[in-house]
Amino acid sequence: MKSILLHIDHDNAMQARLQVALDIARATDAHITCLQAVSYEVFAPGDFYGSAIAAAMPVIKENAEKLRKQIEAELENEGVAWDWRFLYGIAQHRLLEHSPLADLVIVGPSDGGDHGPSALIGDLVLKASLPVLVVPEGTKSFDVTAPMLVAWNGSSEACHALRAAVPLLACSSKVTLASVAEPSEKTRFDFPSTEGAKYLSRHGIDCEIVEIPRGDAKISDTLFSAAQLRECGLMVMGAYGHSRLAEMLLGGVTRQMISEPQMPILLAH
Repeated sequence: MKSILLHIDHDNAMQARLQVALDIARATDAHITCLQAVSYEVFAPGDFYGSAIAAAMPVIKENAEKLRKQIEAELENEGVAWDWRFLYGIAQHRLLEHSPLADLVIVGPSDGGDHGPSALIGDLVLKASLPVLVVPEGTKSFDVTAPMLVAWNGSSEACHALRAAVPLLACSSKVTLASVAEPSEKTRFDFPSTEGAKYLSRHGIDCEIVEIPRGDAKISDTLFSAAQLRECGLMVMGAYGHSRLAEMLLGGVTRQMISEPQMPILLAH
């Protein structure tokens, strides 16, 4: 992964994803593009004369500039290649516009609010043609040689995530393909885990195939537990195997995972 697109914002996970971006860039000799988007559209409803925008924008710009100076000062001492892009507009729109020539986009788990999963993640996963790495607050570092777990359900989405993660999986000391056993009538195995293992072997990556009993816990908790038991530093999974609307209304593994991620998660659709 030679081109990393990093979302810059004031959320609590900013420092965590900056550190992860730096660790990946150093390990893969990658370039980091820092994209900072400032939106004024949130003030538009009901602001017929633009007074709220006029009052708020100087403060927003000042805060954005402070954040830029802070992060640029850190980047200057890190020994990685980087550039900065400051843009006006909604963050997911600007990230999507710059994603076609990136290998990976790194974001936080929330949009800055406290409720529910990030709409930004959903838009990027479904509309961008690159993997999305979600980094939770509290992540201190990212060791590319650490064990990694691939959440496998045999779907095309899981295949896409596996393929997108190959550059990182190739660095890992141990890769596990883990599937959660489901009742036979619900099982979807378009591609059995053995096919995923064969694909990885063609890239020189050995993996262990594991089937985890379903149990009473949520699938997301079961997968996180399996990853933590193996001391994994990354989980890879396909996202939105059902329609996104169904996931948002009824809940789903993707929604559960990104609402409260317990480790960095690489998503692809």
